[in-house]
Amino acid sequence: MKNLLNSDSFLTPYEWTALLLSLKVAGYAVLWLLPVGLIIGWLLARKEFVGKSALDSLVHLPLVLPPVVIGYLLLISMGKKGLIGQWFHDWFGITFSFSWRGAVLACVVIALPLMVRSIRLSLESVDPKLEQAARTLGASPLKVFVTVTLPLTLPGIITGVMLSFARSLGEFGATISFVSNIPGQTQTIPLAMYNFLETPGAELQAARLCVISIVIALLSLFISELISRRMKRKLGVSQ
Repeated sequence: MKNLLNSDSFLTPYEWTALLLSLKVAGYAVLWLLPVGLIIGWLLARKEFVGKSALDSLVHLPLVLPPVVIGYLLLISMGKKGLIGQWFHDWFGITFSFSWRGAVLACVVIALPLMVRSIRLSLESVDPKLEQAARTLGASPLKVFVTVTLPLTLPGIITGVMLSFARSLGEFGATISFVSNIPGQTQTIPLAMYNFLETPGAELQAARLCVISIVIALLSLFISELISRRMKRKLGVSQ
């Protein structure tokens, strides 16, 4: 650790590992979130069914629960000896606890409300008459969704993707509770910052990672807004 703190480079190998792992975890989390968010967002926006309010509340629960509680729930359900995690381990040899896969799962749960809410609001803004017109011309429900609904929902999808990516980069509580703080395996930027804050004389390293986190988050928000505005102009959606 002392060698890492004395490095003269902008980022030490220790910090680079945390940064790259954070990007990897956030990227995989978004890949899983996108189809799940589309399905749940579409159900909440377009369908009426028994238990809709319960599903809506369950999806948004991570916004109000302490992240440590979510991490604990993931540990007892998706851990190696958990109710679901044991089944994954026995049948597929996949372990979530104390691995980067678990970090991805924690980010998926934490960022799910942001993805679903963005997509749901975007779907609700699509004029149903456009979809009805396409169906009267003989288009199947799937074709209507792919050719009409999905393009009009793109601004919301892009916003959800970027917000979820940024949120995943900053996830701490659920991650450290579920997968611990293992350098090179589960230690993302927030966890590396936590280590530096507990290490005397490592304030500079913590500050560097803090600046990097802020820059990445701001870039994500800026890119999201830029792409969303361009898509709205192309689709003729009023802002």
